[in-house]
Amino acid sequence: MKKQVCIAGVFACSFISTQFFAQKVQKESLKTDTLKEVVITATKFQLKKENTGKVIHTISQKQLQNNAGKTVIEVLNSVVGIDVRGVNSNPSEPRGINVRGGRARQVLVLIDGVPVTDQSAINQEFDLRLLTVNQIESIEILKGGASALYGSGAATAVINIILKKATSKNISGTYEVSLGTNNTANISKNTLSDRNQNINLNGTIGKFAFLGSFSLTGVDGMSSAKSTTNKQFEEDSYYAKNGLLKVDYSLNDNINIASFFNYDAFEYDFDAGAFLDHKLNTGANEQFRFGIKPSYNYAKGTLYLLSSATIVERNFNQFNSFSNTLDSYEFVGRSVFVDLVNKYEFSSKVQLITGVNYQIHSNNTITPFATIAKETANFYTVDPYFSLVYMAENGLSANAGGRLNMHNVYGNKFVYDANLAYNLTIKNHHQVKLLTSFNTAFIAPSLYQLYDGFSGNINLNPESNETFELGLEYDFKDKFSIDLVYFNRKETAAIIFDNTTFKYTNASSEANGFEFSSNFVATDFLAFSAAYTYIDREKFEDFDDYIPKNKLVATTSITPLKNATLNFTYRNVGERNIFDRYGSFGAAGEDVILERYEVLDFMANYKLLNGTATIFAAITNLLNEDYDDILGFSTRGRNYKLGVRLQF
Repeated sequence: MKKQVCIAGVFACSFISTQFFAQKVQKESLKTDTLKEVVITATKFQLKKENTGKVIHTISQKQLQNNAGKTVIEVLNSVVGIDVRGVNSNPSEPRGINVRGGRARQVLVLIDGVPVTDQSAINQEFDLRLLTVNQIESIEILKGGASALYGSGAATAVINIILKKATSKNISGTYEVSLGTNNTANISKNTLSDRNQNINLNGTIGKFAFLGSFSLTGVDGMSSAKSTTNKQFEEDSYYAKNGLLKVDYSLNDNINIASFFNYDAFEYDFDAGAFLDHKLNTGANEQFRFGIKPSYNYAKGTLYLLSSATIVERNFNQFNSFSNTLDSYEFVGRSVFVDLVNKYEFSSKVQLITGVNYQIHSNNTITPFATIAKETANFYTVDPYFSLVYMAENGLSANAGGRLNMHNVYGNKFVYDANLAYNLTIKNHHQVKLLTSFNTAFIAPSLYQLYDGFSGNINLNPESNETFELGLEYDFKDKFSIDLVYFNRKETAAIIFDNTTFKYTNASSEANGFEFSSNFVATDFLAFSAAYTYIDREKFEDFDDYIPKNKLVATTSITPLKNATLNFTYRNVGERNIFDRYGSFGAAGEDVILERYEVLDFMANYKLLNGTATIFAAITNLLNEDYDDILGFSTRGRNYKLGVRLQF
């Protein structure tokens, strides 16, 4: 109760203190949605948000800068409807993104429109720890099923990471460095255990535009596993490096060729499990991506070919207490993606997007227990698809599309999408948007789930999802806005692990709930936002629990001086259940309940030297809340970070 009073006091004091200042707030720091903005993810081409019945949230470059020092995962964790499992654990521990009660495998991650997966992983999930915020221009999150446009995996959301582009200057760049602590609520070492730096160079020379970025991250100071005694466990470190090169060539005003080369890697220590320390376990992840995108603009539309190849290599060494040996595990996943897309504009009201997508994937796994050969564990798909967009002058917009997934292992799967949006303006100041959508989506079984010698099942069917959405968006003069969306998702042939047969099999489940978010610009220097998510899920999977029924995120943004921005972010995460299959924490076959927790973060930015330098600071978990994010593993307590960003 005392912490709740303190949190309320912080927000109240922030309101009172700002009455002494009269500078303009940067409204964009809180406002993620406006009916006037342009999005890409809804149709693969630029489209006004008011012309789609899909639920889309945008995280802008300004918001990313105001959250300097945070990771991609931490930024996403504040978006309504999203909860990241393990977001506050040690960086060496994996994360999982849950959207609307779904699991990470039901979320498709795109980088500049290219799907990224890890075919060496059990659920093909892309590890977002491979990304760095410094390379990102903005993020679009499209909620609901989107398999008609994007194929397998787009069941609960599509997260489109849009990378930075070259400027029109001959050459420009940024350099950013930050230092911080990495402590639990009970163990504080006050050492600079969180170290980050990034350099970014870009520009335009003639018909060529280029961007190069390189980042280094090193974090230690905490143990991954949590100690239940006074004995301190060994620190588990995490070291990452990220490199990006983008080169564009404009032959003329109509023809452009874009290319990218991406290298990301990290090394880490990990422990033996919940409440169990170990000094020998180490691992490494490495990703290499490259691709090319030639595009052609003609009188009535645009045609482009997006092709890419990805190699993900993972390995780890884990001590085997039964054989008293250090066992080695190696995983290699390969993917090739080719997407030929055309947009044809029949008129200003009607657009037709057509495309054909080809993908091929393979998995090569070597462990002490089994081997999965890439000659056996591979599949390819060929998917023709279409999307028709209609935009009437009376404010009505409609979008319908379909996709035929042709898979060489399980056969064909057809999915479709339909959504409506209606916009009206009342007395020139009140903008209202009504939206609804119904879509089907699918998730192809992973290569591991199909071909693993112990738990694989070659007879698995693709998971099917049906999602219905109904929502309202309201905006008043960009001063006040609310969004309210109801969703219902039915899963059939959901891919789960059967703990009686120890095989992957198909089952069913259902989830429904609602999302509410609001933004309020109180004065020229003070703004508030709040986002609440409620989820009611029929059944969970034992290894994919930790999904809260209730989650609230509230933010206060203050601009006390012309070049200064202050942000307080409060998160209240409800109870989460963990199915205890083997009785590791209590009675076997029963749920363990983690109590709800509250966290208050503070961030500040100050620009000087005409905006060419920015100093930023952060205090996370300001009240040093002691709670469990993942049962048996350490959770970050109060930590500090200070950094500077230079532009040249």
